[in-house]
Amino acid sequence: MWCPFCAHPETSVLESRAAEDGQSLRRRRECQKCQKRFTTWERVEGPTVFVIKRDGGREAFDREKIVRGVIKSFDKRPVSVDQIRQLADEVEREVRRKEATEISSKAIGKMVLKRLKNIDKVAWIRFASVYFELTDLTEFEKLFEKIS
Repeated sequence: MWCPFCAHPETSVLESRAAEDGQSLRRRRECQKCQKRFTTWERVEGPTVFVIKRDGGREAFDREKIVRGVIKSFDKRPVSVDQIRQLADEVEREVRRKEATEISSKAIGKMVLKRLKNIDKVAWIRFASVYFELTDLTEFEKLFEKIS
């Protein structure tokens, strides 16, 4: 494992433990050159699932895209990185449990929205405004009625 700080190729594993979800392994590492510490994650990679985009395009499922989208929704909101990762883990598990080789981006968005609503309603509104492609105030008002 290369050190992300100095690119030295040798690091030591200080601690390994299963993550909360039991589906991944968290390792605490230390660079043997600069002595800086960092965390790595290992997870099982299943068969490739393709996401069918709104425009009909296809791309491989990427859990990190969910994390990035949710992080934007939680901007300046009281939420931990662990909560965001847990949400992404849950969505990924649900996608992989379907045992399908393709899934629509719309279905993934619904999975995210379902979980966001229970965590933070402001983040839900932010994510939903992009998901539903809202363009004017009346559409936002209808969205607010849904969450109330």
